[in-house]
Parts: sequence; C-alpha cells; structure tokens
Amino acid sequence: MKKFFGFGTGKGHSSPAFRTELMNGLGARFEKKEEVNESPRRYNVRVKDLKEIHRAAVMGNILKMRRLLMLGKDVNKRDKKKRTPLHLACTIGHADMVDFLVERKCQLNLYDGDCRTPLMKAVQCQEEACVTILLEHGANPHLTDNFGNTALHYAVAGDNTSIVEKLILYHANIEARNK
Repeated sequence: MKKFFGFGTGKGHSSPAFRTELMNGLGARFEKKEEVNESPRRYNVRVKDLKEIHRAAVMGNILKMRRLLMLGKDVNKRDKKKRTPLHLACTIGHADMVDFLVERKCQLNLYDGDCRTPLMKAVQCQEEACVTILLEHGANPHLTDNFGNTALHYAVAGDNTSIVEKLILYHANIEARNK
C-alpha cells in the first residue's frame, strides 16, 4: 500500500530538520567500482569514470599525482561534476594528498557542482586534518553554498566542536545566516 500511494518513495515528504538535511541530504556516497560506501556525506564517485588525476587524488597516490603534474596535468582540473582533485582528497580524508596539492599551489576556494568548496566538504565529512591544512594555507571560511551555508554551518550541524573552534580561530563569521 505504501508504494501505491507514494509513501516511502521520497516524493512529497516534508523537509527534515536542519541538521539532518544539512548532513545527510546535501552529501553524497563514495563508490569504488561497483561497491558503495553508505556514508551520506561523501561524493558519489565511480573510480573507473574518473580521469587519471582525480583517480590519484581519490586513492591518495602521491607518487602518481607527482608524476602527472610533472607531465603537465592541471592541478585544478575538474571532472564532470566540477570537482577538483582537492575536493576529492578532502572528502576521502587523504590529508597527505591535501597537503601535497596545497603545496603545489592549487586553488583552495573553487566550487564544485553542488556549490561547495573543498573546505566545506572536509568539514561536512569531518576530516579535521584536511580542515586544518586548508585553513593554514588560506582557505576562505566565509564562502557560502547555494543555501547560504558556510563551513561553520556544516561544523555545527556535525556536532564537531574541535572543527568549530578551528573555524572560529580562523575568523569564521559566527553570525552568518543561511537561507
């Protein structure tokens, strides 16, 4: 009966609370080949569909990334969903890859297709080491996504006080309002 009337299909249901929507509904999953990691905040990535530079970032393969950059690949190359290698490394939590990319002067504040920066994705996925690296190298905590959420909104929604403290130390706007 539920499916017949549209219940349980996800259509027409009322919007969830802010925290649930922010942490679950706006995130994504990570797929490696045909396997799916059910973490709702990660990107939905099919490794076999990625370009070489993005694949190296997802796998955390610094040697391969170094070789690709020496061959002239763009450190800010975007995939079909406008994600850079930095976005992917921040989402997966490869702090060593994030550090490597930042040292190679990648752009820290580029938006992906969901209008989120690498800092927002690192905060949303609660990858504290990546957040620290990005903030130390000048990532802007004031940028907003399509809903007006800043990195601080994501940190508060994730109940991660240490990331909240870091963002405040780097002058995140505590009075920023979202939509």
